[in-house]
Amino acid sequence: MIGFILLYLTFTYVQSRINCKVGADFDNGGDRMIPRRHILHYFGATIGMDLISRSSSFIEVANAADLNQRRQRSEFQSKIKGTFSMALQGNPDLIPSVLTLALNDAVTYDKATKSGGPNGSIRFSSEISRPENKTLAAALSLLEEAKKEIDSYSKGGPISYADLIQYAAQSAVKSTFLASAIRKCGGNKEKGSLLYTAYGSSGQWGLFDRQFGRSDAEEADPEGRVPQWDKCSVDEMKNKFSAIGFGPRQLAVMSAFLGPDQSATEALLASDPQISPWVQKYQRSRETVSQTDYEVDLITTLTKLSSLGQQINYEAYTYPVKKIDFTKLKL
Repeated sequence: MIGFILLYLTFTYVQSRINCKVGADFDNGGDRMIPRRHILHYFGATIGMDLISRSSSFIEVANAADLNQRRQRSEFQSKIKGTFSMALQGNPDLIPSVLTLALNDAVTYDKATKSGGPNGSIRFSSEISRPENKTLAAALSLLEEAKKEIDSYSKGGPISYADLIQYAAQSAVKSTFLASAIRKCGGNKEKGSLLYTAYGSSGQWGLFDRQFGRSDAEEADPEGRVPQWDKCSVDEMKNKFSAIGFGPRQLAVMSAFLGPDQSATEALLASDPQISPWVQKYQRSRETVSQTDYEVDLITTLTKLSSLGQQINYEAYTYPVKKIDFTKLKL
């Protein structure tokens, strides 16, 4: 508003002195004229300044809202990870099944029809009871119990099964990384934890954590899209991974997701000349202090797998911030 007032005063002062003749600088009395193009320039600049002053308040509000939402989602994620950590510590034997549960929920993705993917459809009885999933019922039950706790403290609505399953897999992967560090420290948990914190790949989870807000399917995904990993051939595994956009490298790095015995799975995969170099690479990496190659590639692959076909709602689990009514404060 101030800008328009200044513009009006300026325009009123110079209105009678605008020279519309190009190149004329003085009037007949010798007074200097103000070229029209200068007036138009000042007019535009004044409006621009006023618009900027008006829009800045909206930008500040938008930024504040965005920061609040990110803080809310981050705090919710931290609590979720704590819940999963406790659940997996109490049931370490279910970690391989939690990994396979996440894989099988995701590899139903079909590029041609843009259907399936990590959408939580594996929760339906008609899908979890299929031959490829029947050994995963205990893992699903564990996550359903965790969901009850998570939903009890969520301020932005219940967590989707799609997010629940993929974030449980993240916690399971982290637990395997930590367990490896503890073994390298002779079983000393404190030293192993310090080793994992110092040399682990925790900083690589940023993109995975941002992909928080998956939608749930309303029905089971079509049958026949998920192999029985313990019965299929290496070629069948390769074909399935190829169908979702992955190659031998990703198949090798996800060996822990393909069954309870990672060593046996890797021995099978190593029989393929395309996969064998990657299996050997990750086995060597797991013998190092940091496991960098193995951990980074596994995190990258899981991040991609966990978002196949999903449209992430980046405002999921956020909630309005209550405003303080200062009129009710007793001063």
